[in-house]
Amino acid sequence: MKDKRAARVAARSSTPPRRTRRERGHSLATDRQWQEERLRKTLGRAARLARMRSGLTQADVAESIGTVTEVYGRMERGKLLPSVPTLLRLCVALHSGPHELMGFVPMGPTDKERPWEELQGSAGPPKTPELQRLVRRLGHLDRSEIRLLLALVSSLAARRVKK
Repeated sequence: MKDKRAARVAARSSTPPRRTRRERGHSLATDRQWQEERLRKTLGRAARLARMRSGLTQADVAESIGTVTEVYGRMERGKLLPSVPTLLRLCVALHSGPHELMGFVPMGPTDKERPWEELQGSAGPPKTPELQRLVRRLGHLDRSEIRLLLALVSSLAARRVKK
């Protein structure tokens, strides 16, 4: 019995110590690449979760941050890191802080801590994704088209009140 225990101790002491990443052939460049890949994937998963939590489509988010849907889709899949200004717009659009999107804290801020609302003005964002889409699309119309839509909406609202 003592011989078996002695053999195990000898076997453990004869195994070489665990090598570091650099000793295994990893350089600082590959470490940086690994960290960037991990950040891309973390940011993509968090952005997708925040988008779905808000009830938005990829097209909605892409439009609100000023990029095309394909580029935003690559961000969500972890293939592309946004620039710092784009990250800020993404935080505002998804109602999430950069610390959440980058994986430093779990998703889901409290109602007390919503710094992005200050960036959007005192009126705050429309409450539903449909209203957000409508407001964004209205921004692309000229004044006469907006007046026409206002007349249409007023007519619909008046019909609803009569019922």
